[in-house]
Amino acid sequence: MEVKPLRNNVLVRPEVEKVTSSGIFMPDTMKEKSLRGEVIDVGEGTEDEKMEIKPGDFVIYGKNSGKEITIDGEEYLIMKQTDILARINKK
Repeated sequence: MEVKPLRNNVLVRPEVEKVTSSGIFMPDTMKEKSLRGEVIDVGEGTEDEKMEIKPGDFVIYGKNSGKEITIDGEEYLIMKQTDILARINKK
């Protein structure tokens, strides 16, 4: 299934935390929701809001941002561009 965000919406694949910052492996049942993810697709923007985020960007978003959706068995978030707090530059 293909999902295309509309207007100023962004489709994000959240990162899944598998290891804590202290190096402890977490089983699937204990994984916390990350506040980071990869942008999969973006809408075309609006007259008032130009899209600054593009597919492939890694971003940080707010704790209660977006709506959880499942596409082909995989979890995604769809959110407004304004819910994204920062772009991550991976080196």
